[in-house]
Amino acid sequence: MREVLSTGGDGYVSIHGEIVALLEAARRTAARSVNALMTASYWEIGRRIVEFEQGGKERAAYGKALLKRLSADLTAQFGRGFGVDSLESMRLFYLTYPPQPISESAIRKSGAIKAGGKSEAVIRNSEPSPGTRAFPLSWTHYIHLIRGTRSEPEREFYEAEALRGGWSVRQLNRQISSQFYTRALLSKNKHAMLEKGSVPQVSDAVTPDEAIKDPYVLEFLNLKDEYSESQLEDALIHRLEDFLLELGGDFTFVGRQRRLRIGESWFRVDLLFFHRRLRCLVIIDLKLTELNHADVGQMHMYCNYAREHWTLPDENPPVGLILCARTNAAVARYALDGLPNKVMAAEYQTVLPDAKLLEAELDKTRRELEVRGIGRDDLEAGQ
Repeated sequence: MREVLSTGGDGYVSIHGEIVALLEAARRTAARSVNALMTASYWEIGRRIVEFEQGGKERAAYGKALLKRLSADLTAQFGRGFGVDSLESMRLFYLTYPPQPISESAIRKSGAIKAGGKSEAVIRNSEPSPGTRAFPLSWTHYIHLIRGTRSEPEREFYEAEALRGGWSVRQLNRQISSQFYTRALLSKNKHAMLEKGSVPQVSDAVTPDEAIKDPYVLEFLNLKDEYSESQLEDALIHRLEDFLLELGGDFTFVGRQRRLRIGESWFRVDLLFFHRRLRCLVIIDLKLTELNHADVGQMHMYCNYAREHWTLPDENPPVGLILCARTNAAVARYALDGLPNKVMAAEYQTVLPDAKLLEAELDKTRRELEVRGIGRDDLEAGQ
């Protein structure tokens, strides 16, 4: 029996394929269901914020204070996903997609008005309003439509094309970034341009696993989000974590694969430490490719974010460390340009581990992992 199963005989390939297809379909359906509930809920939150602001001049005057207080209270009760920017997105979402007019017969059918039932105010505050709209796209789609377009016609164009072509979030973002709307308007053959634009690229595809792990979905469900992109990265990160802790008592581990959002884009930092003597966060980003200017710029962006959102009042500005695990030579580079003065930069350089020491450890670890056969394909792919 084991031989039959190991060779794929006796219909095993068929049953395995059917189960995989079933699970993938179930994950996609689950992601769509959560997104539908999430989008409707965020629209309702936006409605309540807008209606509260419109309740009088005094309320409208402290709209920002309202968002800050709501953010603090909701985050304490429900976890991530309710920052001031997120609540502002919900508010904009409602303003961009106001309630659709409904007829009296539709209200009667909805059962919203029943003799002897709860008062209208109670029903209105505890359930979706009769004017709640249906949203066929995901919340992430709408975030890109609201934040990424500059006019109502442009937004409506991308929304219609996303619905018509079944665009993934990646395809929508790519089309907005490439100014597909403007190019379509200027094109002499608009039909051909639209047909060409509807063809997805390989990079546009979203797997069922990625759909269910959408950061917005994870935030809505208050689930943890930790992952590593490859075996090699995972092994290197764990070894670097141990290595830095072994250097002495200066480094304190804070987190791994720490997620952050800048604008409407999501990023992750591989390792986050706190250096006790310097009293600053140390952000470590591991690359399997050659160091380039984009990597340096991204690290400065991480440091700026950490300084604003993760650094406590009595702490010094964070420092970044970029590590590149190339086959020919490992590279370690500190990002110190964002520090307020050269004196502090010199102090950081004196106290932090020497870059050559880190390069040697990274190179040694990479070779050991290659001997064990861990992640060799990942490393070669990055060359």
